[in-house]
Amino acid sequence: MTPSSATIRAVTMVGYAQVSTDHQLLAAQTDALTELGCERIFTDTLSGARDDRPGLTALLGYVRAGDTVVVTALDRLGRSLSVVIRTVKTLTAAGVLLRSLREGIDYSTPTGRMLAGIFTSLAEYERELMHERAAAARAAARLRGRHTGRPPRLTPAQTRQVRSLRNGGESIADLVTSFGVSRATIYRALQATETAPVTPDGSTPAPSAEQVVR
Repeated sequence: MTPSSATIRAVTMVGYAQVSTDHQLLAAQTDALTELGCERIFTDTLSGARDDRPGLTALLGYVRAGDTVVVTALDRLGRSLSVVIRTVKTLTAAGVLLRSLREGIDYSTPTGRMLAGIFTSLAEYERELMHERAAAARAAARLRGRHTGRPPRLTPAQTRQVRSLRNGGESIADLVTSFGVSRATIYRALQATETAPVTPDGSTPAPSAEQVVR
């Protein structure tokens, strides 16, 4: 069955313009985009403190592989370099070309495709840095005896009680019902108390600096 013409849309050139409420009017950008041949233009007029962009969100939902998104400058795509890079990566992953008039970027050219690769690498580098910073923060917190991640479902006293009841013959199913937690939580509590040293208050001590490094 051949799809109806209503469901088929030829690749097109789509414009995006954005200004802050205390900035210049949109007309200068929209005029430039219209003159270039953009068939549809999405706009946002936002204060500099806002990150939500309904116009850009609508554009990302509208464009299809093969379309070209045109902006007058790359900084129209985000308030920071990281936001611009993420937006560019989203467009690239969807097979959408990008053209920026001020920087002379055109993803349909060899130079533009090279720049697309650079933006993708920058996005991956930024993500790796975020993961490294988060891991370092968790390690530092552990060294100071702080709990990281989700809060424990069972207190140290409850963990000791779980083991005592289990040693007394209580079934896993009954422990799950009694403490209102999952079977996995019960098993973790039993394993932790059996394999990890505990402090006088029943908690697991923080690892040493040497353990964190390893």
